[in-house]
Amino acid sequence: MKIAVAIDGSENALRAAKHAITLVQYLPEAHLEVIYVSDYNKAKDERLLSQSPESLTLKREQRVQPIIELAKDVGVKTKITMLKGNPSQEIIKYVNLEEIDQLVIGSRGLNTFQEMVLGSVSHKVMKHVNCPITIVK
Repeated sequence: MKIAVAIDGSENALRAAKHAITLVQYLPEAHLEVIYVSDYNKAKDERLLSQSPESLTLKREQRVQPIIELAKDVGVKTKITMLKGNPSQEIIKYVNLEEIDQLVIGSRGLNTFQEMVLGSVSHKVMKHVNCPITIVK
């Protein structure tokens, strides 16, 4: 069984990751995959602010690292998938293509203003993925 958690570095994403880790602990045949999507618009801003491509990569890894540590502490192995593009579109495409069995995602991410204007990533993903989805508040 493939369980994936989509994260963005927010508190809700951290809670979603904790929930996904718990699921994997109770399902011995399950595997955990952590999905992080670099938004093109944010990536442009990050690139301008960063001094080198290595520091940009480091910033992205810093958002994923706490999840890896949480999983490692309880003996859950993780696969990390880094994607680029529109977060909702990339998550939907990847989850459906890779035939993920369960997706866990936070109810709100880092950009609450954008969510109010455009609709949340979790809401868009919920409507279009082909697997069960758990939205963690």
